[in-house]
Amino acid sequence: MSVEEKRIREFAYQIWESEGKPEGQESRHWDMARKLAEAESLAPKATPRKARAKPATPVATPAKPAAAKKPRAPKKPPVA
Repeated sequence: MSVEEKRIREFAYQIWESEGKPEGQESRHWDMARKLAEAESLAPKATPRKARAKPATPVATPAKPAAAKKPRAPKKPPVA
């Protein structure tokens, strides 16, 4: 059995299970599985992204001075 036939069999089984294991739907499941396997084989393969090389030693960045915070406005007295 070829790899493609195994994949079609797996798809057909998954379809059968997902539909609640109905009887008498084998030919429809096999047709759907063949179409899925064909689409899968024609789809472009995803290429993994290359990991960016990290520098061996950390690069020191100049420290920024802390920004002065503005004082908060005083709370308004409660309305009586």
